[in-house]
Amino acid sequence: MITISLRPVGRNWGTISFASTLYLCPILDLLLAEIPDKMQAELRLGLQEALVNAAKHGNNLDPSKTVVVRFSLIDNQYWWVISDQGRGFHPSSNNDCDSDPMEYLPPDESENGRGLCILYQIFDQVQWNRKGTELRLCKQLENRSLIPMLRN
Repeated sequence: MITISLRPVGRNWGTISFASTLYLCPILDLLLAEIPDKMQAELRLGLQEALVNAAKHGNNLDPSKTVVVRFSLIDNQYWWVISDQGRGFHPSSNNDCDSDPMEYLPPDESENGRGLCILYQIFDQVQWNRKGTELRLCKQLENRSLIPMLRN
């Protein structure tokens, strides 16, 4: 089940919550509905990685646990706050990603770690809460040219 709340919470935050699943297409479509077309593919990849991590690694795909996503546009920045009901995650303090996340492969040749590297490549800010159950992602909009103010 997907629950959506678009009523203003705080500073016009929308909320989507869903039972842990890897079927994320409808959730991603909702989260990206207001995003400019030229940013959609990159942000879809990043948000998919974050949602998979929350559902799979955080909630262990337990359908009784939910993933909650709050989202907003504040001062030319898109924000997503993704929460799970897992035990938490403690990322390393240094961002040890290669310049091309698609070529990143950890030494044990597993897929673990690739998603985190992609997050750091796509988003301008990637932050976890202390417990490691909430991820904050931010993407800055490209600077728009301002119309000069007319002077009298």
